[in-house]
Amino acid sequence: MIEAGSKAPDFCLPNQDNEEICLRDFRGSWVVLYFYPKDNTPGCTTEALDFTALKAEFEKEGATILGVSPDSPKKHCNFIAKKDLTITLLSDEEKEVAKLYGVWQLKKLYGREYMGIVRSTFLIDPDSKIAYKWEKVKVKNHAQEVLEKLKELKEK
Repeated sequence: MIEAGSKAPDFCLPNQDNEEICLRDFRGSWVVLYFYPKDNTPGCTTEALDFTALKAEFEKEGATILGVSPDSPKKHCNFIAKKDLTITLLSDEEKEVAKLYGVWQLKKLYGREYMGIVRSTFLIDPDSKIAYKWEKVKVKNHAQEVLEKLKELKEK
Protein backbone atom coordinates (compact mmCIF):
# COMPACT_ATOMS: atom_id res chain seq x y z
CA MET A 1 0.00 0.00 0.00
CA ILE A 2 1.25 3.47 -0.85
CA GLU A 3 2.31 5.58 2.11
CA ALA A 4 1.28 9.14 2.95
CA GLY A 5 3.89 11.59 1.68
CA SER A 6 4.72 9.56 -1.42
CA LYS A 7 3.85 10.59 -4.96
CA ALA A 8 0.45 9.39 -6.12
CA PRO A 9 0.87 6.97 -9.03
CA ASP A 10 -0.57 8.50 -12.19
CA PHE A 11 -3.21 6.59 -14.11
CA CYS A 12 -5.87 6.95 -16.78
CA LEU A 13 -9.18 5.09 -16.55
CA PRO A 14 -12.56 5.33 -18.31
CA ASN A 15 -15.38 6.98 -16.37
CA GLN A 16 -19.06 6.03 -16.45
CA ASP A 17 -19.41 7.74 -19.86
CA ASN A 18 -16.36 5.88 -21.22
CA GLU A 19 -14.31 9.12 -21.25
CA GLU A 20 -10.68 8.75 -20.23
CA ILE A 21 -9.90 10.47 -16.93
CA CYS A 22 -6.27 10.85 -15.86
CA LEU A 23 -5.00 11.79 -12.42
CA ARG A 24 -2.60 14.29 -14.00
CA ASP A 25 -5.65 16.27 -15.21
CA PHE A 26 -6.20 17.31 -11.58
CA ARG A 27 -2.69 18.62 -10.79
CA GLY A 28 -3.00 21.83 -8.83
CA SER A 29 -6.14 20.71 -7.01
CA TRP A 30 -7.11 18.19 -4.35
CA VAL A 31 -8.44 14.74 -5.24
CA VAL A 32 -10.37 12.28 -3.08
CA LEU A 33 -9.57 8.92 -4.65
CA TYR A 34 -11.63 6.17 -3.09
CA PHE A 35 -11.59 2.50 -3.98
CA TYR A 36 -14.64 0.34 -3.36
CA PRO A 37 -15.48 -3.28 -4.20
CA LYS A 38 -18.74 -3.25 -6.22
CA ASP A 39 -21.57 -1.05 -7.49
CA ASN A 40 -25.08 -1.53 -6.04
CA THR A 41 -23.99 -3.31 -2.87
CA PRO A 42 -25.12 -1.90 0.51
CA GLY A 43 -21.80 -0.50 1.80
CA CYS A 44 -20.67 0.81 -1.58
CA THR A 45 -24.05 2.44 -2.19
CA THR A 46 -23.96 4.18 1.19
CA GLU A 47 -20.41 5.42 0.55
CA ALA A 48 -21.29 6.75 -2.92
CA LEU A 49 -24.45 8.46 -1.60
CA ASP A 50 -22.48 10.05 1.26
CA PHE A 51 -19.82 11.41 -1.10
CA THR A 52 -22.56 12.67 -3.45
CA ALA A 53 -24.30 14.43 -0.54
CA LEU A 54 -21.06 16.25 0.33
CA LYS A 55 -19.87 16.88 -3.24
CA ALA A 56 -20.61 20.64 -3.15
CA GLU A 57 -18.64 21.00 0.09
CA PHE A 58 -15.68 19.11 -1.37
CA GLU A 59 -15.82 21.32 -4.47
CA LYS A 60 -15.90 24.43 -2.27
CA GLU A 61 -12.61 23.16 -0.80
CA GLY A 62 -11.20 22.66 -4.31
CA ALA A 63 -11.43 18.86 -4.30
CA THR A 64 -12.72 16.39 -6.88
CA ILE A 65 -14.13 13.01 -5.82
CA LEU A 66 -13.18 9.96 -7.90
CA GLY A 67 -14.57 6.54 -7.02
CA VAL A 68 -12.80 3.48 -8.45
CA SER A 69 -14.02 -0.12 -8.69
CA PRO A 70 -13.53 -3.06 -11.06
CA ASP A 71 -17.05 -2.56 -12.46
CA SER A 72 -17.48 -1.64 -16.14
CA PRO A 73 -18.41 1.88 -17.31
CA LYS A 74 -21.88 0.51 -18.20
CA LYS A 75 -22.39 -0.80 -14.64
CA HIS A 76 -21.21 2.56 -13.27
CA CYS A 77 -23.69 4.33 -15.54
CA ASN A 78 -26.54 2.18 -14.24
CA PHE A 79 -25.42 2.68 -10.61
CA ILE A 80 -25.30 6.46 -11.08
CA ALA A 81 -28.74 6.55 -12.73
CA LYS A 82 -30.33 4.23 -10.17
CA LYS A 83 -28.98 6.13 -7.13
CA ASP A 84 -28.88 9.71 -8.54
CA LEU A 85 -25.13 9.95 -7.94
CA THR A 86 -23.26 13.08 -9.03
CA ILE A 87 -19.70 11.89 -8.42
CA THR A 88 -17.34 10.49 -11.06
CA LEU A 89 -16.84 6.72 -11.05
CA LEU A 90 -13.86 5.15 -12.79
CA SER A 91 -13.69 1.65 -14.18
CA ASP A 92 -10.61 -0.41 -13.26
CA GLU A 93 -11.67 -3.69 -14.85
CA GLU A 94 -8.09 -4.99 -15.08
CA LYS A 95 -7.44 -3.94 -11.42
CA GLU A 96 -4.21 -2.24 -12.58
CA VAL A 97 -4.79 0.96 -10.59
CA ALA A 98 -6.01 -1.00 -7.55
CA LYS A 99 -2.73 -2.92 -7.69
CA LEU A 100 -0.71 0.30 -8.14
CA TYR A 101 -2.27 1.70 -4.97
CA GLY A 102 -1.97 -1.61 -3.12
CA VAL A 103 -5.69 -2.07 -2.50
CA TRP A 104 -6.09 -5.31 -4.51
CA GLN A 105 -5.42 -7.79 -1.73
CA LEU A 106 -6.18 -11.23 -0.40
CA LYS A 107 -9.43 -11.10 1.57
CA LYS A 108 -11.21 -13.65 3.75
CA LEU A 109 -14.93 -14.13 4.12
CA TYR A 110 -16.57 -17.05 5.89
CA GLY A 111 -13.30 -18.98 5.78
CA ARG A 112 -12.94 -18.48 2.02
CA GLU A 113 -9.94 -16.61 0.60
CA TYR A 114 -10.16 -14.51 -2.56
CA MET A 115 -8.60 -11.44 -4.16
CA GLY A 116 -10.59 -8.23 -3.93
CA ILE A 117 -10.62 -4.49 -3.33
CA VAL A 118 -9.88 -3.44 0.24
CA ARG A 119 -12.04 -0.34 0.70
CA SER A 120 -9.51 2.51 0.90
CA THR A 121 -9.39 6.27 0.37
CA PHE A 122 -6.47 8.47 -0.61
CA LEU A 123 -6.46 12.25 -0.23
CA ILE A 124 -4.13 13.59 -2.92
CA ASP A 125 -2.78 17.13 -2.60
CA PRO A 126 -2.29 19.70 -5.42
CA ASP A 127 1.33 18.50 -5.85
CA SER A 128 0.08 14.95 -6.55
CA LYS A 129 1.34 13.61 -3.22
CA ILE A 130 -0.66 11.36 -0.90
CA ALA A 131 -1.62 13.76 1.89
CA TYR A 132 -3.58 11.17 3.88
CA LYS A 133 -4.89 7.64 3.48
CA TRP A 134 -7.55 5.47 5.04
CA GLU A 135 -7.27 1.67 4.88
CA LYS A 136 -10.03 -0.87 5.52
CA VAL A 137 -12.57 1.94 5.58
CA LYS A 138 -15.76 1.65 7.62
CA VAL A 139 -18.43 3.39 5.54
CA LYS A 140 -20.40 5.09 8.32
CA ASN A 141 -19.40 8.81 8.50
CA HIS A 142 -16.36 8.18 6.23
CA ALA A 143 -17.16 10.90 3.66
CA GLN A 144 -17.59 13.46 6.47
CA GLU A 145 -14.30 12.34 8.01
CA VAL A 146 -12.52 12.81 4.65
CA LEU A 147 -14.02 16.31 4.29
CA GLU A 148 -12.87 17.27 7.79
CA LYS A 149 -9.34 15.97 7.10
CA LEU A 150 -9.24 17.94 3.83
CA LYS A 151 -10.19 21.17 5.65
CA GLU A 152 -7.62 20.46 8.37
CA LEU A 153 -4.80 19.82 5.87
CA LYS A 154 -5.67 22.93 3.86
CA GLU A 155 -5.30 25.08 7.00
CA LYS A 156 -1.69 23.94 7.52
